[in-house]
Amino acid sequence: MHYNYKYRLDPPEHLTETLLHHVDTCRQLYNHVLYKLNEADEIPARYEVQDTLPTLKEWWGDLTDIHSKVLQMVVKRVYDNLSALKSQKENGRAVGMLRWKPPREYRSLTYNQSGFKLKNTSGRPVLWLSKIGEIPIQLHRDIPENATIKQVTIKQEPTGEWFATFGIDVDEDTPEKPENPERVVGIDVGILKYAHDTDGTAVGSLDLSDERERLERAQRDLSRKEHGSANWEKQRQVVAERHAELKRKRRDFLHKLSNYYATEYDLVAVEDLDAKGLVELPGNSRNRAGAAWGTFLRMLEYKCEREGTHFVAVDPKDTTKECASCGTETDKPLWVREHSCPSCGFEADRDANAAWNILSRGLEDVGVGYSEPTSPEIFDFWCANESRSDSLTPVETALPVGTTPVPAKGVLEAGSPCLKERAATPRVSRQG
Repeated sequence: MHYNYKYRLDPPEHLTETLLHHVDTCRQLYNHVLYKLNEADEIPARYEVQDTLPTLKEWWGDLTDIHSKVLQMVVKRVYDNLSALKSQKENGRAVGMLRWKPPREYRSLTYNQSGFKLKNTSGRPVLWLSKIGEIPIQLHRDIPENATIKQVTIKQEPTGEWFATFGIDVDEDTPEKPENPERVVGIDVGILKYAHDTDGTAVGSLDLSDERERLERAQRDLSRKEHGSANWEKQRQVVAERHAELKRKRRDFLHKLSNYYATEYDLVAVEDLDAKGLVELPGNSRNRAGAAWGTFLRMLEYKCEREGTHFVAVDPKDTTKECASCGTETDKPLWVREHSCPSCGFEADRDANAAWNILSRGLEDVGVGYSEPTSPEIFDFWCANESRSDSLTPVETALPVGTTPVPAKGVLEAGSPCLKERAATPRVSRQG
């Protein structure tokens, strides 16, 4: 399996200058390659462009300072960005052309396969980089002995800190996913409640209001400084640190929450959300962006793969409108937080109803159940083998009667003790 391990670097001043020189040279090469591709009548293959690098070094002396694999990865970066742009166009998104990279938008370089080595010099771990030297590194966790380091990316964050991200392959078999998952859950994500699942757990959204206030105050102070002055640069770094603080707390919350669902269940069903498209919608865009649903789903997906858990992303259309009991669709304004079906009389929390619809579709996708509410297999799941004629609703049987609220703070403090306590209670599993 492939993992990314990130570590802090502590380069001395002279190596910091060398790193900055290498990063900026890579940025200039990126812009040069992009310029040549824009001039070409037909875009050549990536390897054809890479083959021109030795000739390019003859008149561009700075390129000789950079390891050859690093230069090749710059070319690959251009082509990867072009491929991503093409994919977005094919999906109907209005996108323009790739732009040149200014210094503030190009902060990293990548060694692939060769040109790097982890060493232990005088009892202190260092990262050796070809044509740069040995940089002290903070190995806060060990790299597995059965791991192979494929590449390392060196990046300077806006705060000025340097980090090394190792891409490693671990020689281990991916756990097999269960053919008949018993512990299953559907998750509906939102803003008021970050996650509402079919086990009746409602996880509150992370409160970052204090952090945002500090960030806004720092930004106001920055706006009063003379652009480019020493005081402006000092305050710019403060703003960057505030941004980093927000990012760290949000990612910590998302890591712990996604890890809980990936480890506690055999199947996790979620909505296949277009997170970027949702952010671009008018109104409440700041809260949608801050929710970072896309990041959460990506974390959940790779962790489910790691744990041998089914991850199912279902069509989100009408999951809120559709009744989890009978399938009747009912329009609900956003301010209506309860689901009340005019057809069968089923009542539930709006998000709980959506979570059950998500789970139903997820079960169908993996062949465990069917999305149709009249399906006997789904009713066996919902009603614990009771027939429809017994008039037992999901609330009376499989659906939790109440909702267990879990504050986001509980997730942050100790890897969600409240969630684990909830997970220890008996769950409804698929019968048969």
